[in-house]
Amino acid sequence: MKRSILSIAAVAVFASGCANMSETQGNTAKGAGIGAAAGALIGVATAGGNKGKSAATGAAAGAAVGALGGYIWSKRMEEQKAKMDQATAGTGIDVERTNDNQIKVQIPADAGFDTGRSAIKPQLGSVLDKFATSMRENSATEIRIFGHTDTTGSDATNNRLSVDRAASTRDYLVGRGVPFSRIAIDGRGSREPVAGNDNESGRAQNRRVEIYVAEREQVAQQQQR
Repeated sequence: MKRSILSIAAVAVFASGCANMSETQGNTAKGAGIGAAAGALIGVATAGGNKGKSAATGAAAGAAVGALGGYIWSKRMEEQKAKMDQATAGTGIDVERTNDNQIKVQIPADAGFDTGRSAIKPQLGSVLDKFATSMRENSATEIRIFGHTDTTGSDATNNRLSVDRAASTRDYLVGRGVPFSRIAIDGRGSREPVAGNDNESGRAQNRRVEIYVAEREQVAQQQQR
């Protein structure tokens, strides 16, 4: 079975490196190839009995998503990041461009939520008001929000709190006119720390909400037509 999975991945990578393609075609092929390989592995990881069928299904689904193209850094994205930088100045909220052309906003939980709570604090609300404006202006973007906690408390409590904080952030943006359909959320609990949990400084860094804003090549092209 592992050999079958590797074969799917190899075909995907081979397809992604086809010669004589334009840059746009090449990016689309790469996205489809990588998506197919990842989809195959995810299909097996989540399969019950019929792993072969799951791998093929996962590859097809992954290729479909990957064919949307990789993330691009357009003028709109540059302008949106500049507005987000301005909105977060002096708040302790960090905005950066990732290596794969996403805008990553890291919100320390202490700057946005009371301890153990998921309600948006006024300071974060004023920032999200401005975020919502930039998100409405660039409708080609997709938005993902992830909640994280430190290891204090039980997994059940942390998992729920991380989801609730991501959901509160989404709902706030939706209330300011960002379409619900453009936003995906997830709670990661304490599973993805960025610092150690053995001291307060590290735990404070791990309590956070991350917002990713990204523009896919194919989606942007479709909206321009």
